[in-house]
Amino acid sequence: MGRKRSKPVSIWTALSDATTRSATRLQRAVARSMVNAAVEQANAASRAARKALTGVASPTATPTSRGSGRWESGQGGLGPALMRRYLVFVPAGVTPSRPAPLLLLLHGCKQDAASFAATTRAAALARAERCIVLLPEQSLHANPYRCWNWFRSDTQVAGESAILMALTEQVSRRYPVRRERRYVMGLSAGASMALTLALQFPERFAAVGAHSGAVPHSASNALQGRLAMRGDREPDLASLRLRLAGGRLPPLIVLHGDDDAVVSIDNAAATTQLWLDLLPGEMPQPGPTRTLQRGARRAFAQTDWMLGSTCHVRQIRIEGLGHAWSGGAARQAFSDPGGPDALTLAWRFFAPRVKAARRR
Repeated sequence: MGRKRSKPVSIWTALSDATTRSATRLQRAVARSMVNAAVEQANAASRAARKALTGVASPTATPTSRGSGRWESGQGGLGPALMRRYLVFVPAGVTPSRPAPLLLLLHGCKQDAASFAATTRAAALARAERCIVLLPEQSLHANPYRCWNWFRSDTQVAGESAILMALTEQVSRRYPVRRERRYVMGLSAGASMALTLALQFPERFAAVGAHSGAVPHSASNALQGRLAMRGDREPDLASLRLRLAGGRLPPLIVLHGDDDAVVSIDNAAATTQLWLDLLPGEMPQPGPTRTLQRGARRAFAQTDWMLGSTCHVRQIRIEGLGHAWSGGAARQAFSDPGGPDALTLAWRFFAPRVKAARRR
């Protein structure tokens, strides 16, 4: 009798064991799934955190060469504690016997060298016009938003300008650069720093371009910087005149959108006036303002101030453009693909000076 009763007990025990094993396997599978999901979520959060910590609004990979020419990276400046990383594009055919002009491009806040290279399509211009393009990158230690520090004390501004100039000189020695044909251009904070470089080292640049930047030497702290961006600050004209000591600034092109809610377009007029006020001798008068449009792109108004047969200052006001690089690449922050190509407009302003050097 005992043996007959043991059989159903054994069946139930086996069923219970099987159920336990199945439940255990299910629990382990669920646990693995939850762990994997948690790990992936943590990795995604880590990637997002790394992106956030770069201070870059639209992170992009380091550019690679898809045609002729090459991208290279490096760092330079005033010593180990005062260095900046950079990207440089060298088009094909540039050799010591065939040197090229150098275009220094300075990114805006929450950008880096790679994202600015993508936004401006710098390599395409370098290939087409056979120029070397240098893109320094602001350090997070120097500014948590990667802004160039144009709005600090005179000492700090001069220090950062010196770092950028030292880097430019080092690149000019490393690559076959035509030193008499070096240009600097920037966006937003980069525009203000480009103007500052031209004011600090006017003899080292053949021309300067400013896109959507505040008037330089108008702020010595962040609060004053915000006021300057609104158009409520003026540059220290007297100290700049004293510093220049009668020297002449390089020619200037200013581009600005009339719908810019970050940096008031009043800064374009203020920067233009600053350049004219710092001219020794008679102030040139503006020529007629022309409204131009290329295809379906945004229209723009262009005004030139001439010195003899040469345009010394060109101001371009772009209709409907906000705080963004005009004609920039799609899917990049601070980029408006619908505007006229800012880099092409700037290079056309720079180009007559390149041709004059070639004739000489």
